[in-house]
Amino acid sequence: MAAAPTPVAQDQPIKTHPPLVFDLSQPPVIEGFSPLPRAKEENFTDKFIRKTKENPFVPIGCLGTAGALIYGLGAFRSGKTRQSQLSMRARIFAQGFTVVAIIVGVAATALKPK
Repeated sequence: MAAAPTPVAQDQPIKTHPPLVFDLSQPPVIEGFSPLPRAKEENFTDKFIRKTKENPFVPIGCLGTAGALIYGLGAFRSGKTRQSQLSMRARIFAQGFTVVAIIVGVAATALKPK
């Protein structure tokens, strides 16, 4: 046997709820929860300075790599093959230094207590 559908009375008013308005500039109100204040927005310069203070060896390695590359390209263009080869080896060393500095910085950040 199938259950008979219950008839809907025509005299009952249909309940409508007012539309919800969301204010996206404010955090949602959740009972028992208080959100942390938003962190200050950082621009590129502020972030670069903060990261350089955290691990100063990475920018030093990047500058060393770029310097050796530019000097090596200039020596190659001038036909000084010996200096060009030595500066390319120096560039490889500077790149390795930079990679090691990045790895050490990531490990130090991961091991730092919060």
